[in-house]
Amino acid sequence: MLLVYRYRIKSLNGLLNTQSRAVNLVWNYCNDTQKHALQWRKKWPTGFNLNALTVGSSKELGLHSGTINAICEQYAKSRGQLKRPYLRYRTNKSLGWIPIKGRELKREGNSFRFAGKTFRIFHSRALPDGKIRDGSNFSRDARGNWFLNIVIEISEAPQRKLSNGVGIDLGLKEFAALSTGEVISSQHDYKKLEPSLVIAQRANKKRLVAKIHAKIANRRADELHKISSRITQEFDYIAVGNVKPSGLAKTKMAKSVLDASWSTFRNQLAYKAIKHGAWYEEVNESFTSQICSNCGALPNSRPKGIADLGIRQWVCSECGVSHDRDINAALNILARHGHVSPAVGISLI
Repeated sequence: MLLVYRYRIKSLNGLLNTQSRAVNLVWNYCNDTQKHALQWRKKWPTGFNLNALTVGSSKELGLHSGTINAICEQYAKSRGQLKRPYLRYRTNKSLGWIPIKGRELKREGNSFRFAGKTFRIFHSRALPDGKIRDGSNFSRDARGNWFLNIVIEISEAPQRKLSNGVGIDLGLKEFAALSTGEVISSQHDYKKLEPSLVIAQRANKKRLVAKIHAKIANRRADELHKISSRITQEFDYIAVGNVKPSGLAKTKMAKSVLDASWSTFRNQLAYKAIKHGAWYEEVNESFTSQICSNCGALPNSRPKGIADLGIRQWVCSECGVSHDRDINAALNILARHGHVSPAVGISLI
């Protein structure tokens, strides 16, 4: 499997700033070439064609030849993925990006060597043994800090035996409810720092705004990584509801939905489950908060739709069992395997 390890760069930031401007020149040249082909109704240039057109420009631009090739290939790939006739131009306001070929990046203790230069990093965690693959790059964030993103191939962990599982119901007021009865509270990182962010934005303090946004993103990422790592290590089977944040992001709940970062959390669970040998699945969560997890009935006493969203506790009129709304939903999510109904689903508790 492929994983990305991210390290902050200590040295040669000035060199990276210079090279990022050269990268923009190559990208914009590819865009000009594409527009020329459109204007004269010629065949669209492929990554191979663009590589041929940029041969010999390495020394003049101060870029490694592998970097120029990677830019051309990425341009053609992005154009195809986005299904657009041409892409946006890169300017000085664009975040810095310098792609590199995996074979050109060499380990040197706690540093890395590329194109005759040694880049010292903040060695926050050890890089596992494995082959460094293409797709690795240097990137700059909004605060001007440079990072080295290393794509590395490692062997997958053997699949664990399915002995215990968990269902996860994602929420807004509380981040998640687990079928075990545990409720994970949400830290609401954006809401906590929103007053400071508003003051900085009104004062037009761009550096402070970038600093606050970075603090929010770092706190959120740290929390999600801790939660997802713990869950994938504790449970062999993980089922999560397929709630779609894109739709809710267009409602009055937009800030809360974006602050919760459900998509990021599910992506982390997906790749960490593979890393730890667990099984991950997203299941249909329709009616999970309304169906009784004990008897599988759809009782009349259930909370119905958005109108009853404030009802957090309810009693099943069929079997008399009292339910916490979110934990009941988590139990139903665990019981569903693919699109099987809760009544005939699997149970791994």
